[in-house]
Amino acid sequence: MIEKSLVIIKPDGVERGLIGEILRRFENAGLKIIGMKMVWVDRKFAEEHYKAHRKKPFFRELVEFITEGPVVAFVAEGVHAVGNVRRLVGSTSPHEASPGTIRGDFAHMSMAYASKKGLGGKNLIHASGNKAEADAEVKLWFRKEEMHSYSTVHEKHVF
Repeated sequence: MIEKSLVIIKPDGVERGLIGEILRRFENAGLKIIGMKMVWVDRKFAEEHYKAHRKKPFFRELVEFITEGPVVAFVAEGVHAVGNVRRLVGSTSPHEASPGTIRGDFAHMSMAYASKKGLGGKNLIHASGNKAEADAEVKLWFRKEEMHSYSTVHEKHVF
């Protein structure tokens, strides 16, 4: 039940100064940040990260967008972390995201509009879609020695 999930604050979230606000939401929900780094993703790495979408029409836009500025990648750990992270993030298409979610509160552009304009889906954040994807993404983005174990007060009440 204790899972890890990859979260990436994309270039639009970094540029808008939302790093702290986004991290606060995950920590307030009882998720533990066990690894974190800021990186400027290169094209080859972006293509590997998005390889599941390689044959889709928006693949090029995804790669171009995530490589246009630095991102903050982190691993969130907790009970049912993958599902809980997805709920905190909100719908992939921001205009469908519920108020109270990260995308619902800070993004508004539909994916259809972004694709029409060639904007690469500026939806602030990436979150692993399922446990298998999370396991693969965490291994791609973080070496074992880049993740840390520590106790939080939440564990007393949540785990």
